[in-house]
Amino acid sequence: MTTNNDIKNKKESTQNSASIDLKQIKLREICAAGEGWMAEVKQNQTLRIIDTEGNQAVDTLFISCADTAERYSATDTLAQNQKLFLEMGSQLFTNRGRVIATITDDTCGRHDTLGGACSCESNTVRYAHDTYPMHSCRNNFMHTLATHPIAQKHGLTLRNIGPNINFFMNVPITPDGSLAFDDGISAPGKYVDITAQMDMIVLISNCPQLNNPCNGYNPTPIELVVYE
Repeated sequence: MTTNNDIKNKKESTQNSASIDLKQIKLREICAAGEGWMAEVKQNQTLRIIDTEGNQAVDTLFISCADTAERYSATDTLAQNQKLFLEMGSQLFTNRGRVIATITDDTCGRHDTLGGACSCESNTVRYAHDTYPMHSCRNNFMHTLATHPIAQKHGLTLRNIGPNINFFMNVPITPDGSLAFDDGISAPGKYVDITAQMDMIVLISNCPQLNNPCNGYNPTPIELVVYE
């Protein structure tokens, strides 16, 4: 059944991707709620991630096509940007100290690079042992690496999973230095543009987490557009 909100969200998402010249679009796909996604983004191309319904966390890894041992590094990115949260203008650094991508547009305003990806093991520690069988971002990463043609083309394995960015996710730091997983600050149709500074592989888990408010306890689809 289609609701007024469904129509509104679809319209806003279409507007956000339609603002790009259709001739510039190289790839445009929907990643279903709770699923994984992978694509190659060439140097100077831009990946737009659209939070179609709002309050959805998007766990993302960036890996160099030229040498898959080079990948996004949370520690280098935090050190070089001198900020805990990512926003428009933030440069994303690799474990070799090079810029792999830059956030060139952002209508959300803040993205997490500390909280990491949920896993069966972390769910049991944070919540309860009976959450172990629940789907997780690490499961998405592993399944995509095992089955996607791009992963097979580049010989990607579990070695290529490292600390990730959580686009649209709100993870504030508490006064005692702990991480809090709070309601998101995104909204339907909000997006972030990531421009590649080198040919890169993008691996995404459209987070399936149901135990904290990062997805509003209701994972939703995202739209992904690669354009020049």
